[in-house]
Amino acid sequence: MTTQQPEGTRPGDPADTQPDEVRPPKDWAAGVPGIVHALVPALRDMGPARTARLLLAMNHREGFDCMSCAWPDPDRRKPAEFCENGAKAVTWEATPLVVRPEFWAEHPVSDLATRTEHWLGQQGRLAAPVHKPAGSDHYVPVSWDEAFAILADRLGGLDSPDQASFYTSGRTSNEAAFVYQLFVRAFGTNNLPDCSNMCHESTGAALGETIGVGKATITYDDFALADLIVIMGQNPGTNHPRMLTALEEAKRNGASIVAVNPLPEAGLKRYKNPQTARGLAGRGTELADQFLQIRLGGDMALLQAVSKRVLDAEAAAPGTVLDHAFLAEHASGLEALAAHLADLDEDAVLAATGLTSAEIDELADRYVRAERVIVTWAMGLTQHTKAVPTIKEIVNLLLLRGNIGRPGAGASPIRGHSNVQGDRTMGIWEQMPDSFLDALDAEFGITSPREHGLDAVGTVEAMAAGRVRVLVALGGNLVGAISDTGAAEEAVRRADLTVQISTKLNRSHAVVGREALILPTLGRTDVDRQASGEQMVSVEDTVCAVHASHGKVEPVAKGLLSEVSIVTRMARAVLGARPGGPGPVDWAAMERDYDVIREHVARVVPGCEDYNAKLRRPNGFRLPHGPRDSRTFPTDDGRAHLTVNELAHVECPPGRLLLQTVRAHDQFNTTIYRRDDRYRGIKGGRAVVLVNPDDLAELGIADGTTVDVHGEYHDGVDRVLRGQRVVAYPTARGCAAAYFPEANVLVPLGATAETSRTPVSKAVVVRLEPA
Repeated sequence: MTTQQPEGTRPGDPADTQPDEVRPPKDWAAGVPGIVHALVPALRDMGPARTARLLLAMNHREGFDCMSCAWPDPDRRKPAEFCENGAKAVTWEATPLVVRPEFWAEHPVSDLATRTEHWLGQQGRLAAPVHKPAGSDHYVPVSWDEAFAILADRLGGLDSPDQASFYTSGRTSNEAAFVYQLFVRAFGTNNLPDCSNMCHESTGAALGETIGVGKATITYDDFALADLIVIMGQNPGTNHPRMLTALEEAKRNGASIVAVNPLPEAGLKRYKNPQTARGLAGRGTELADQFLQIRLGGDMALLQAVSKRVLDAEAAAPGTVLDHAFLAEHASGLEALAAHLADLDEDAVLAATGLTSAEIDELADRYVRAERVIVTWAMGLTQHTKAVPTIKEIVNLLLLRGNIGRPGAGASPIRGHSNVQGDRTMGIWEQMPDSFLDALDAEFGITSPREHGLDAVGTVEAMAAGRVRVLVALGGNLVGAISDTGAAEEAVRRADLTVQISTKLNRSHAVVGREALILPTLGRTDVDRQASGEQMVSVEDTVCAVHASHGKVEPVAKGLLSEVSIVTRMARAVLGARPGGPGPVDWAAMERDYDVIREHVARVVPGCEDYNAKLRRPNGFRLPHGPRDSRTFPTDDGRAHLTVNELAHVECPPGRLLLQTVRAHDQFNTTIYRRDDRYRGIKGGRAVVLVNPDDLAELGIADGTTVDVHGEYHDGVDRVLRGQRVVAYPTARGCAAAYFPEANVLVPLGATAETSRTPVSKAVVVRLEPA
């Protein structure tokens, strides 16, 4: 058996130590502490004037869009339309602290590789391009022209365009994403992995197959109209805190809320809205009426059991439960689903879920009594082997009672990154349909490749095999975010060249190819001036609403380029060096004026016609969505599909636990703001594993013990996360949790969800051994 030691767990590294203090988890979220934790870091790091200018413009019509999540904006905005974590994201990006030129001489790459995400992010904004030559251990400053020349030479020297892969972060604007995918396809490859590959790819696959559109079927206003909201595998109190306000409004309008999660989350217990007197001085609002503490991997079984109860209720009172008119006109597959669920084994359901029949009965009764139901979910569902069929079961349940395409009802995946959905709309996908590529070719006179490209896991596998020699990343932190840390880092180090287009340092700047470039870019808070004047960009939120974003503060350093400028100049340098010159694309015009980009988008991307005019409306515009807008389903037969999915049970041998990776409250994706997790009672360190006290007793492990966490997978590799403090915590029995990205080392690169190839980070079989 081979043992891997993750790069992120080094003895003595202060940001990877065990916590200074562990307290009981909180039973409410936000309130005065939310204000304090939002404003104190902002005032300290940005000063009062910069803080006020930015936070009061955040998520407002002439302001900028929050970069920390994709939660939609209400039509009627509050003066403070931001949350604690949004304020932290702005503080992190808009800090006036910059990386000094001498930093690169003081810190070789080998030193940066010993630092944690927290330390790297605290060094400040990147201010000038740097290059690490092959054979050197240091980045050295270079000019922009030198940087683009290096990139053009290395890309031009490849045997095939497919030897390069071009990653994208969900922070990227629509305009930058569109020109990026255009450049990549003009270069000659569809290798366009993005962060969606690691989060909601399962959602897109499941919804695409069942209703024809891989996006939410609701609007922001639907939450206030719902009778029942079921929240599955999602922690809005940390990952999209503004959602709590929408849930509070729904609750006051009479909605019931059900939370389905292995971990109790403070934000779904009780919410103290910091913008109301009740939230500041009172008890706040109790949100979840029912909490189903489900076993990891048991969601499909729960959904099938609820659907079976709905069908049984219809059989007991024919014509009173199912929406027969909707099903007859708009759906197919009811008979097959009913026959399949008729044989559902209740004992298997209870074993898979860890729930009681009474708990499932209660949820089914709530569903049958509700006229308008929203089911909302996040990565607690999407990062399982059976994620795609699980989400198909959500669709089954919604379709049975016509809960798609009417007010207050629908499917609501909540994207975790601010514009990951917009990136996909703009063409960032390794599998874009021929209809999009045909329109792109007709607009620009290019010939796009048609063979599907590499996703995120495929890119790492290809680097390991030597098939991908150049990695270019437009934002993000692929090395930090992807599974199987040791294998991923080894693969990246085999590349000839890695290029990071970034605002701040992260792990992907420290784990690099033989040669590396860092190209610093403007942030979303920065004013973007081009030859035609100040520019705005656009983003798409999780409910398909597109709106403008305007930078509000001067860039932290002279000479910083926007993402659009970097991409278009990259394209001119790379494609201009190829036979035939730069081709028919006027890259310079798109850099001068982003309206030019949007005119192209209007002619290429369905639903974006008259893009510039619609974007300038007070609230932007909403992309068309057939299932939501008119109950029309762009599937092969024009109908929504109820599907039959075989129930799968995640087996866990005796003496083992099922582990999920989670975010801390002071964290956004791989960005670590502080080493605390306030709502879970963890302070001053991230090296913890949360385990149910009854499981600890059964395993003979005392609370507070230091253990090594070993991941068990059939490939025979013993992956180890070392030096974790055991914390007795009210998780579901048989389940454990550890922090992302540190626990990524336990997730094999080959462990991916069926169909979507999303890394399986939510049901990893582990054993705990004394350190």
